[in-house]
Order: sequence, then structure tokens, then C-alpha cells
Amino acid sequence: MRYANTFTHRFAGELRMASIRAAWATLFFSFAVFATPQPTQEFALANGLRVIVQEDHRAPVVAIQVWYQVGASYELDGATGQSHALEHMMFKRTKTLKSGEFSRIVADRGGRENAFTSADYTTYFQTWSADQTELSMQLESDRMQNLVLDPAEFKNELKVIQEERRLRTDDSAQALALETVLAHTWQTSPYRQPVIGWPADLAQMQLPDLAAWYHRYYAPNNAILVVVGDVEIARIKQLATRYFGPIPRREVPPPKARPELPQRGEKRLTIASDKLRVPLLMLNYKVPGFTAVGHGQPATEAWEIYALDVLLATLDGGDSARFARHLVRGRELALSAGASYQSASRLEDLFSFTGAPREGHTLAELEAAIKAEIAALQSSPPDPAELARIKIAVVAQEVYQQDSLMGQAMLIGSLAVVGLDWRIKDSYAERIQAINPQQVQAVAKKYFQSDQATIAYVVPAQKHE
Repeated sequence: MRYANTFTHRFAGELRMASIRAAWATLFFSFAVFATPQPTQEFALANGLRVIVQEDHRAPVVAIQVWYQVGASYELDGATGQSHALEHMMFKRTKTLKSGEFSRIVADRGGRENAFTSADYTTYFQTWSADQTELSMQLESDRMQNLVLDPAEFKNELKVIQEERRLRTDDSAQALALETVLAHTWQTSPYRQPVIGWPADLAQMQLPDLAAWYHRYYAPNNAILVVVGDVEIARIKQLATRYFGPIPRREVPPPKARPELPQRGEKRLTIASDKLRVPLLMLNYKVPGFTAVGHGQPATEAWEIYALDVLLATLDGGDSARFARHLVRGRELALSAGASYQSASRLEDLFSFTGAPREGHTLAELEAAIKAEIAALQSSPPDPAELARIKIAVVAQEVYQQDSLMGQAMLIGSLAVVGLDWRIKDSYAERIQAINPQQVQAVAKKYFQSDQATIAYVVPAQKHE
């Protein structure tokens, strides 16, 4: 894998959550609150390719991304890891380029390129001088239709992927534990599968598997081209039509529906690791995202998603948030305590809590302390003054972060590829500011129920003489 895992192990791209979450915050707050949004337009080619263009003329640079609507959650048991393996092979040869020539061309012209695979999609990108825009279109259209899957290259690359899994998952106590916890949290949802694939599935993967995956999903009508930078939309229309227009559309079957079964009580597990020195706590609750609005069971209202984001910042929004003030500094109970939530997912996702107790304290104490913070929000809404400070702090923190072209494109693409309207980004800050204390309390009550939790204790393995 060309990127490491950073959010949860089921997302094999290190860029995915780190960049998308930063992009959401930076762009939602800095652009929507403090600046006039750049013009963004969308059009579609006759073959079904969606093209979204956001002009940004502050520098002669462009970020170009191709998002394919396929990822690990599309895979079936016994065939995990295919999306990620194909991503590797997309940097090999095509009918017109030698193996590795794509990357050399970009590097020789001062550009940066890479890719990442997630549960929901696979994305390829370049960032370089705006006068290379046409070359990006040419290169990406070439590998969309002309990939050559060589048996010898596949054999070597599969070894690379297996070694990647060993180094980044099997030899990492935290990553391996997270993979295990996700497989126990989800019973039927495909989010239980690791993006990199299960070891047995990698061992039995065959080149025809990837060829079938490529021809099934790598079609213009299953892709979104996102262009952000010093470009004009008329020129992008011309280039997209020239390079992608001739690629024929194909019938793309929808993914198998595998909804998560209702959870019938708390789940608990203990994981022992001989690579771990400090015990870890992982606590998961299943929560909806934007795609559940109007379709969730029980019904999910749009404001709930924004309230969950505000709740996240209330507990883990920096040094002034409750976890840092109460658990890390105040009681000095935790070495670390954090939370995460991703609202732009194709399926129901997780609101996750993690932490490590200080020496002299136990995982049970830390679990009780985190649950007490949740219970405090359930019994009493945050003070309006506290909530106002949280919102100001989030805006102040994110507005000074670098608002890169890459981040803007990531935000647009991550929304569009899971079936959301990318225009959500333009109203997000206003929606966040509209959340009141009672709504934060309401989502805490609704989604953080004790019988819906999955709790994992990750402990150092006992050494036997």
C-alpha cells in the first residue's frame, strides 16, 4: 500500500481520514465562515463521468483526483484486499506506458502523485503546476482504460502487499487490535473487513481476480474527476471530453446490500499482545452519517449529524475539551483519551473512544471515567458558554491550518463519491453554529446506550517461563 493506516485499520489509506477530516474542518470553517467560496461547478460527460471543478487562482497550481466508487466494503468474504491490490497495480504498466513510467513522468515535472484505498472508494491524484493539467487528464484516462496486468509484476507486488500487512498490521499491537475490534464490532457490515485484506485472502489472490475487478468497476460512469486550482471550467470541459469522453461506459453492478444486524447487548473482548507495553481501551458505538439522513432506522434527522460533530469537539476538541481537562490533566487518570467520528461514509459508521491509563490506574477506571463524561452530557446539556467556546476554538484552530488545494479536492470528492451533495461543504459551518446544547444532549442519549457498546481491553501478554 502506498499509504499507511491512520484512522482505523479498515481504511488502508493513511491519507483518507487524516486528510479528509482536516479538509472538512479547515474548509468548512475557514472558507465558509471567513472567505468567499471559490466558484465550483459540476458537469457530466455522455459516458457518465462526473466532473467537479473548483477554481482557485491564488497560485498557478492544480490538484487533480479520480475517485472510483469501489473499495473494501464492496468485497465479499474470501476475496478481501482486491481494491487495494489493484491500486498497487495501477502504477505499473499500460498499453502506452512502461511499468512505473507514470510516476516518473510526474516526478520529472515537479509533481506529486499517489493513491489510497478506503472502505468506500479508491482515489488517485496528482498535485503540480497548472500547466500540467492536460497531462494529468491524459495519464489518468490512459490507466482507466489501458491497464496491463502482468503476471510477474503481480507476483512481486503481492509480496510487497503481504510484507506491508506484516509490518503495519501484524507487527503493530495497536493496528492488529483495532482490526480485531472492528471485526467484533460489526457483525454483518462489510466495514468489518480490513482494506489490506485478510492474510488467507492475500495468499490465494490470483491475477484474474484483479482483472475482473478492474473491468467491473473502473469505468467512467463509476468515477468522479475532481479538479481544484488555477484552471478555467471551459478548459476542463474541453480536456475531459477529449481524454475521457471516448471511454465507453459499462454496466456497473451495485454492491451487495449487507446491512448491519441490530446489536442485542454489550459486546466485550480482551486482546493480549506481546508487542504492547501500555494497555489500551477501545470503545465503539454505531452511529449514522449524512447518508443515513431520511433512511436511517430509527429515523435520523440532519441536525443529528452536526450535533455529533459538536459532541466530538466537546469531548476531544483540543486542550480545552473535557477529556484533556478532566481525564488527562485534572484527574491525571489517562496518558491519552480521544474520540473519532466520520460523518461522510457510505454506510452506518462508528463513534469511537480510545485511551491509555496512566501507571497506577486500570483500564476499568479509564472506561468508567470515559463513560462518566458521556453520562454527564446525557444528564445535562453543555453550558451555552462552553458550547460557544468550543465552536470558536474549532474555527480558530482550523482556520490557521494550511488550506491546500489537495484538501479542497479531498473534501469535494469524499462527499460526492459516497452519494452526498458536495455542496454540503458550503453550509456546514452555519449548521454547526446552529446546534444548541439540548441537541448535543439528545444525540448523546440516543446513540451512546450501554447495550449498544463494543468494549475492548488490549493488554500486554503474560510472559510464561
